[in-house]
This record gives sequence, C-alpha cells and structure tokens, in this order.
Amino acid sequence: MQLLVLGTNDSVMGSNKSGARRKSGDSGLVHRESQKPVDFGIARGFTLVELIVVMVIVGILAVAVIPRFASKADFDARGFSDATASMLRYAQKSAVAQRRLVCVSFSAASVSLTMASNFGGVCDMNLAGPDGASPYTLPVPAGVSFSPAPTAFNFLPSGTASLPQIINVVGVSTPITVAATGHVY
Repeated sequence: MQLLVLGTNDSVMGSNKSGARRKSGDSGLVHRESQKPVDFGIARGFTLVELIVVMVIVGILAVAVIPRFASKADFDARGFSDATASMLRYAQKSAVAQRRLVCVSFSAASVSLTMASNFGGVCDMNLAGPDGASPYTLPVPAGVSFSPAPTAFNFLPSGTASLPQIINVVGVSTPITVAATGHVY
C-alpha cells in the first residue's frame, strides 16, 4: 500500500489533488487510495497509568524473585541432596537385584558405592552407576557439606540397611532418611 503523496501546492494554505482547501495544521499529505488527509498530530504510546502499573509489577517481582537466585549454594545443596537420595535408592535396588552386599561410604568430597564380588562376601569391587560408569561416585559440590558426617553403612542382599540413619545436607530442610527396611526417603 503506497501511503502518502504531497498535495499539488507546496504552500501551507493551498489545495490538494481533489481541489479541497487544506487547513493550516494539515501536513499536506493524503492517503493515495482514500484521498483523506493523514493526521500525524496524534502520537501513539502508553499512558502514564499503564507505565506505572508495569513498574509496580516489575518491582514486586524484583523483591520476590531476585533474592531466590542470589544464592547458588542453596540450589547446589538441594540438587546434591536429591542426587544422594537417588544414589542410595540405586544402591538398595542393586543389592536386591544382584543379591550382593552394597556398601555406601561418605567422605567430605564424595559419596561412593562398592559391592561384594560374590554372595556373602565383603565389598571389594566398584559398583557401576546407571550409565555404566564405574565407580559410581557422587562428588560433593563446593560450599555443600553433611552435618553431621554420615556413617558408612551397607545394603544387605535382602535390601535392608545395616544401619538406619538420617542424613542431613547443610542448607536443605528435609533430611534423607534410610529406614531399617532399606526404604530411602
């Protein structure tokens, strides 16, 4: 659509192609198809009320959401707690599926799993993880720790835990519980 064409007269007061007189505020530009003058006097935009409402909403979001992203350590701690619980569930299921003793050990830097090479034996070989990587070890992220340090324990071939315990990760409100039955929650 071709939009605008200058009138036939370049003066402020004059006539357009149709012969009609222009007003002094008229730009002299007309729409080619409708021959109606185009009004550039009305600016389009947001009202002051709309701008203030948007600023209030952004302010509320800034106060409520940004502090949650300020501390990466809380996210790391929660992720590590979830990964540890998942690892313990895997250890319990592996003990039952392979009918072997699975040992869980904790250090300041990692959580690792080993298993007995034969039924009734001691933990003498690494347990492969779900992805096949051996040993199955979960590193502790920087700034994350256990409180207190958990005691090493075993999952028996029946799936029960040799030592039920509660594992606390600093910065996470919900502890990991290993019941005597072997249930991890």
